[in-house]
Amino acid sequence: MPEFDDSGPLTIMDGECAICSVGARLIARFDKAGEFRICRSQTALGEALLGHYGLSAGDPESWLYIVDGQAFTSLDAMIRAGWRVGGVGVLLQPLRLMPRGLQDWLYLRLARNRYRLFGHKDMCAIPDPALRARLME
Repeated sequence: MPEFDDSGPLTIMDGECAICSVGARLIARFDKAGEFRICRSQTALGEALLGHYGLSAGDPESWLYIVDGQAFTSLDAMIRAGWRVGGVGVLLQPLRLMPRGLQDWLYLRLARNRYRLFGHKDMCAIPDPALRARLME
């Protein structure tokens, strides 16, 4: 496992997914404490972390949130990260009321169809100093 800054919450997400790119920019905007780090799944660190938790960078379901030594995946990870970052992230909280199986089903449908529905977008293509400061390679 490569060394990395684990002093705060870390999200590992698809750096080519339009939804993930929006999510990364929202984290950069609303994380007033500046504690979140973001890692693209296409990096060596992203692949290593995903593999460590039994996920694959090529798998559309590979969205990972690591905080305080615990790892969360799927929609549960997004809900938890949204709560921690605040701002518009709290809008995900009603999804907690869904049974976990339904959360996973919904996330799976969205993840597997994300490129078809929303297209590709390179997370790093547009210079955004707030986002760049959080990216881990």
